[in-house]
Amino acid sequence: MPENQNRLISEIGKVQKNTVVVLHGGACMALPWFDQVKAVLCMHLGGDQVGRAVVELLYGAVNPSGKLAETWPLKVEDNTSWLNFPGENGIVEYREGIYIGYRYYDKKAMEVRFPFGYGLSYTTFSYQDLKLDKESMTDKEQLMVSFKVKNTGNCFGKEVVQLYIRVKDSTVRRPVRELKGFEKIALEPGEEKEVRFVLDAKAFA
Repeated sequence: MPENQNRLISEIGKVQKNTVVVLHGGACMALPWFDQVKAVLCMHLGGDQVGRAVVELLYGAVNPSGKLAETWPLKVEDNTSWLNFPGENGIVEYREGIYIGYRYYDKKAMEVRFPFGYGLSYTTFSYQDLKLDKESMTDKEQLMVSFKVKNTGNCFGKEVVQLYIRVKDSTVRRPVRELKGFEKIALEPGEEKEVRFVLDAKAFA
């Protein structure tokens, strides 16, 4: 963000603790004033109806349900490409390998501003009854993972359920966890739904 905008937000935050910052942009941003404001609403690049959407979210007419599609680091120097971008002599080498995005931050156990898949809601959700339909499988079989998600709050909401896998004691370098499925479900207060994911052998390769 431009330094004059960061300074403006910081100065306002010093005198008004109930400040809410609405961000519009196409990438993650450094937020040096984050601890000085009450809330941050990230709208990304929402198009010509984004103003109306902001009002509905801020006033509670709609429950926010978006999740971040990238990890937001605390500072730009933490980014996975910091040492390689913009390269030299017009050449950029992508040296991150498999440790791109959240895989990099997880592997280094780094503190971040917001993790991949993060997003708040005006309601709460609980997860329970995780089940696998088999304990082992061949490369010709599939594994079904199921569990229940319940809206434990007082208002309607949508939750983006994310499924990650982890391979223990791998003989090759692997990320700490890998996203293998996600699904968005809508739940009324007190409502519960079962979510199912089907994984084949490629999901663990």
